[in-house]
Amino acid sequence: MANNVNTKARGPIIEVIQRLAKNKAAMIGLAIVILLIVLALTAPLFYDYEQDIIKQNIPERFQKPNKDHLFGTDEFGRDLFARIIYGSRVSLSIGFSSVAVAFLVGGFLGAVAGYFGGWLDNIIMRFMDIFLAIPGTLFAITIAAALGDSIRNLIIALAISSVPGFARILRSSVISVRDVEFIEAAKAIGASDGRIITQHVIPNALAPVIVHTTLNVATIILTIAGLSFLGLGIRPPRPEWGQILSDGRSVILTYPHITASAGFAIMITILALNLLGDGLRDALDPRLK
Repeated sequence: MANNVNTKARGPIIEVIQRLAKNKAAMIGLAIVILLIVLALTAPLFYDYEQDIIKQNIPERFQKPNKDHLFGTDEFGRDLFARIIYGSRVSLSIGFSSVAVAFLVGGFLGAVAGYFGGWLDNIIMRFMDIFLAIPGTLFAITIAAALGDSIRNLIIALAISSVPGFARILRSSVISVRDVEFIEAAKAIGASDGRIITQHVIPNALAPVIVHTTLNVATIILTIAGLSFLGLGIRPPRPEWGQILSDGRSVILTYPHITASAGFAIMITILALNLLGDGLRDALDPRLK
């Protein structure tokens, strides 16, 4: 009996994985994301932060891509490939951390609003509407400027700007499952609202949130790059893709490899996350079973 229960529980997950595996574009996106994460995690094994990332080497400045410097060097003679790899540590860590915080806060608010409804739903969602009325990037810039320059404050700013999206999506999903038979059965046997929400409602309402999570990481990475480009994000000498773009714009005609390297890193990351997000959407769509 236990084996049958476990098989039934694993069945939907296995089906989703199988459908995702058949999507070549999603697999390419997943492979790129995994590669980026591995490179970001192992970067300290190959490059010394003080010597290879921030130390100036003026005699080698503005070198074009070659066998010693795969992406060339910047205006201070620093290896661009090493700085791009270290920049991925910043972008990915802030992106995933911000989305995790937004998912927890927005998911909680959306689940509560969708499950209980009524006046509580109206209060929560009207606050979310107020936040949604402000463009996300402008909202993040305002919060980052008010809190000051630090990675922690940047994560807070980006997370707050992403909370309304998670709240609205999970609320809609919760509303669609809160009145189904197994929820009514849980209420009938006396299960508490907290237990029903955490063990029954949320697990069955996560599919669209998972897709939104993947796509939101891409959006946040773009926002981080934009803030750093404007001088409101990561401060030099710590490398970040948007900041590298900003550094190279003054010499873009004579040394385009600087902006091209950072632009390529941003492009390939966003493309991979979008491919993965589209694949997850298709795999989690019950109409495609």
